[in-house]
Amino acid sequence: MSQPQSSIQSESDVPEPVTPASTYRLQLRPEFPFAAAEAAVPYLASLGVSHLHLSPVLEAVPGSAHGYDVTDHTAVRAALGGEPGLRALGATARAHGLGLVLDIVPNHMAVPTPLRLNRPLWEVLREGPDSPFARWFDIDWEAGGGQVLLPVLAGPQESCALEADGEVLRYGEQEFPLREGTAGLELPALLAAQWYRPAWWREARTALNYRRFFTISELIGVRVEDPAVFTATHAKVLELVRDGVVEGLRIDHVDGLADPGEYLRRLRAAAGPHCWVVVEKILARRERLPAAWPVAGTTGYDALHRVDGVFTDPAGLAELTRRYVEFTGIPEWERTAAACAREVLTGDLAAELAALERQAGPELAEAVRELLIAYPVYRPYPGEPEPVPRALEQAVAQAGPAAVAGVRELLLRDPAFAARFAQTSAALRAKSLEDRAFYRYGPLLSATEVGGDPGQPAVSAAEFHAYCAALAREWPRSGTVLSTHDTKRSADVRARIAVLSQVPELMDGLGGPDPQLAWTARQTALGLGEVPQAVPRLAEALLKAVREAALHTTWTDRDEAYEATVPGYAPRALELPPRAAEAARANLLGMALLHLAMPGVPEVYQGAETEYRALVDPDNRRPARFPVEALARLDAGDAPHGPAQEKLALTAAVLRLRRSRPELFDGHTPLAARGPAAEHCLAFARSPGLLVVVTRLSHRLAAAGGWRGTALPLPPGRWAPLPGMPGAPGAPGSSYESGTELADLLADAPVSLLLRDTP
Repeated sequence: MSQPQSSIQSESDVPEPVTPASTYRLQLRPEFPFAAAEAAVPYLASLGVSHLHLSPVLEAVPGSAHGYDVTDHTAVRAALGGEPGLRALGATARAHGLGLVLDIVPNHMAVPTPLRLNRPLWEVLREGPDSPFARWFDIDWEAGGGQVLLPVLAGPQESCALEADGEVLRYGEQEFPLREGTAGLELPALLAAQWYRPAWWREARTALNYRRFFTISELIGVRVEDPAVFTATHAKVLELVRDGVVEGLRIDHVDGLADPGEYLRRLRAAAGPHCWVVVEKILARRERLPAAWPVAGTTGYDALHRVDGVFTDPAGLAELTRRYVEFTGIPEWERTAAACAREVLTGDLAAELAALERQAGPELAEAVRELLIAYPVYRPYPGEPEPVPRALEQAVAQAGPAAVAGVRELLLRDPAFAARFAQTSAALRAKSLEDRAFYRYGPLLSATEVGGDPGQPAVSAAEFHAYCAALAREWPRSGTVLSTHDTKRSADVRARIAVLSQVPELMDGLGGPDPQLAWTARQTALGLGEVPQAVPRLAEALLKAVREAALHTTWTDRDEAYEATVPGYAPRALELPPRAAEAARANLLGMALLHLAMPGVPEVYQGAETEYRALVDPDNRRPARFPVEALARLDAGDAPHGPAQEKLALTAAVLRLRRSRPELFDGHTPLAARGPAAEHCLAFARSPGLLVVVTRLSHRLAAAGGWRGTALPLPPGRWAPLPGMPGAPGAPGSSYESGTELADLLADAPVSLLLRDTP
């Protein structure tokens, strides 16, 4: 019996999984709304990208410069142009052959001012645990004595002017809902009768009873593991996917979720098999992404670490580290990281630790603490609750085998405890490493980046090739990045700082009462160089660095006298000496080419297609400036001059090739140079028709006398440089064959991308 025509689906009707050739990240904000992004589409299409990656687009706190403080999952942000503006951007992008990827935030929502903007939270505060919205949030009502602690007051409650006004409680410009039937009570009785307790903001550290994002009490955790909450918080995003407005999703802070794997399976089922999904997941050096996750891969910090690492000289780094420890007195990396973990867990995350200790019981409290401190990756996952052996050994040494065994058993039999342990572990790793230890320990600041390993930042060519081969084999559609809205220093700043691993003597002659700050200031100034507003930008970044390091001052306990000295450490703009500047150029172009040509889907951060020097946010979130005229001049035949134009030419050439001939970017096969300088050549084939050649540690190469007859055996055939690349001949005809000397191949530029000539 034949089926109705409408129920028959051919293979051609099933959407193919989306795989971007590349993405371009745009930071949306009221000053750069959808209309501004739409105006940039023709240029971005010309650059060669295939997809625009938009920062969060749902309603957020008024004036938010980033959008991660979501207030309403049902609406596109009006300040950016609303849903009509987003759909218009999508239509214009499609007309130019581009798709959209959205950054979504499932882990948390804002605790905004005004609070009414977050309706689910407003209703919970008004109606308490019986509210239909109570399931949205991880609130420990028992720990709070039946009230949610709201750390919104500038001082102790008795010193703050709280007053009832009709059906709301007012505190300055803020207002909170009153529980039904309590209006008219005297203030002490009224406060005691509410489902919340307004409290001094300092109480959050020890008494907070809701899950938050890291240590930010203004961001409350959302329970997307509840199917109803998932549906409510993802309906608008999934509508945009179903309508074809959006083709990909970036999942922010997936490690904050109770069960990331289950969340991703639910998302995949709802978004369909065609949607490209990547997760913001920070992988430790030897950690692997769970193979069962139905995603294309990560957002790419694991790739950033490998690309940076091959341009770090291990020998020079050892000398730089020796000088740093002697000069600053900062302990070696492992001790510094462990000390920061203990500080953050028992200080900033004391409330989260107390909640876990209550669940575990007093006899296991110390073991819980020691396991969290010793855990070497961000977190375990449901079904994989066993802490790794190193963490077990370290925890046993501190808390004893019986207590640690008790915690292991609890992780296996209590899913709620296991989930909260994992979420706390993720917050601890992020705050103690990214936001403290990376600012406190800095022999080489280019190594103190998200996903990095400051204790062992150098990556050998063999390790880089092994990583790329595994990426091509297991996660070929994974994202890769070098600069993001979260990187502490853009790739081009890190490229300059990395030169110091080859020239440690550039750190000589430092002084001042704070050696750590003097060291940080010198490296940051050399990384930033002579750029507009260099000194005030540097001073702002240094102030953030000393507060995060928490050695002399912190965000919450500021030492005004010490902070007043910080701008004095910001030297006038510093430039690298000529030989080091040439090495920085080699790093800049080499990092760019590796990133764009290696396995995975490369993302270009706004403005980073040309030389882009930026420090930590908010410096790296300034409105984008696009080199439209510079690209037009290059396309008209002008030769690129200087690193900025060279990088733009390289980026456009490789992006356009990825988009027009994606089949070339397949697999990863290392190529080995032969000769006295072979270690300075990093080369590989992406397919039988494409070769990538990069110079590494070029300052040391020059000091040793250059390539000195070192050759790169090429696969059979004739190989021509990709037109438009720096150093590529302006006229066709130049080609290379097996046995090409690197001094010839890299005569005019430290990098080359070769295509097999068509017979």
